[in-house]
Amino acid sequence: MTPGRTGTRGLAAIGAALALFLLTAVLGPSAFVPELPGAAGAPPFSLNVRPPGTLLVVLVVLGVAAGAAGLALCLTALRRGWRVPASRLVGAGLLVAAAFAFLPPVGSTDHLNYAAYGRMAATGHDPYATRASDLPHDPVINAVQEWQDTPSVYGPIATAGQALASRVGGDSVKVTVFVLSLLNLAAFAIAALVLHRTARDETARLRAALLWTCNPLMLFHLMAGAHNDVQAVAPMVAALAAFRAGPGRTLLAGALVGVGMAIKLPAALVGGGPAWCLLRARRWPPLTALFAAAGAVAAATFLPAGPHAFDQLRDASNMVSLATPWHLLDSLLHNRAVIKVGWVALMLALVWLLYHALPRDPLGDAAERDRQEGRRVAAALVLAWLFAAPYELPWYDGFGWAVLALLPASRMDQIMLVRTAVFSLAYLPARDPKLVDLPEALRWFLPSVARSVIVPVLLTGVLVYLVRWCLAERRRAAPPASAAAPRG
Repeated sequence: MTPGRTGTRGLAAIGAALALFLLTAVLGPSAFVPELPGAAGAPPFSLNVRPPGTLLVVLVVLGVAAGAAGLALCLTALRRGWRVPASRLVGAGLLVAAAFAFLPPVGSTDHLNYAAYGRMAATGHDPYATRASDLPHDPVINAVQEWQDTPSVYGPIATAGQALASRVGGDSVKVTVFVLSLLNLAAFAIAALVLHRTARDETARLRAALLWTCNPLMLFHLMAGAHNDVQAVAPMVAALAAFRAGPGRTLLAGALVGVGMAIKLPAALVGGGPAWCLLRARRWPPLTALFAAAGAVAAATFLPAGPHAFDQLRDASNMVSLATPWHLLDSLLHNRAVIKVGWVALMLALVWLLYHALPRDPLGDAAERDRQEGRRVAAALVLAWLFAAPYELPWYDGFGWAVLALLPASRMDQIMLVRTAVFSLAYLPARDPKLVDLPEALRWFLPSVARSVIVPVLLTGVLVYLVRWCLAERRRAAPPASAAAPRG
């Protein structure tokens, strides 16, 4: 099959996947689409078909499969020389993202939590100390379904955005969620445009569009799912794009890292890339500026929130999500202390392996190669966290896809695609089975077998393959012994 035909078929499969995801949202309240209280004429808009849960599971499974296959075909065609204007894919991806913003969120009830935390902040309650169950009569907070007793785990800038949405939406959950979706759309578009402008040539721009703006799995999780992780991605990629060794650009990069971590704390990992470059070159003033700018933004945002803003983060550090490989070990040991030590050790090992395996870009002058090195180290840190942490959800993979889009192509693209596709199948939907309209067999099978056994086993296999690929890349890049140690 020619590269052109392969790429065309890939785009067709991506389009089919997005159509299935859009249809799931358009059909309205269902097992995948939580009901949004509010006036019927207000956005987001949908029908009120009330489709059976089994149909929606089929639609989303087909969408994930078609999207993963389509992206794989496009990446294969790209490696073989297929080219289409990247700007067209960016435009198409942003149009689909905008369409999702005007439809009700799909897949989980997290957006109801965001609306509740924003309502708390807007009405004078502390979202880091208040639970939804403490305010049962509030029309917005009462819509929370699954996290009734959990204060906010999100950073102060995320909370500020949620409060803004609440002030606009008032007593309407629908309008509040719609404003939150618009904030996500703005962040998604900023990240897309930064990645497009940062890419050096048309091939890199096309790859960035496929990995981010037209990535059907990311459009499904971040835009259709309305997860606020996308708001942290925008400052992350902007920080890496802005980084230069000079004082002004270093301050800007550090400030953007601070913004990202004040939305979701793991966004701070990208700061490790610029920091490593400056540390290795012993450029102490820019390194100090980087940390000072990030610290200043963090202090300006977290200090007013108070130390209890980290309470839920500490609690979350003890959690193990059902679909990660660590769940298998947790089921056997029932010892979270061992898992804490184990995942940190695994992450450190993966950082080292990925540092040696992720591709280097040999083109450009010394300053450009230095910037590329910063992006590569940042990608190693983010990807190591994604593959090692015991509490992960599929929409967290947006962090990995965004930083990967800044690097040259490698086998890591395919590894990440398999991981996200498999991970996506664990959460169909990501809701309490007792609250959704599904047949009893599916209500038991999806969380108890697929999410808790099958997917963790498959992700363990993906992790093993990642380690083997990293080791193979390191051996391939190492000079022969005769070249490394010439005879005297």
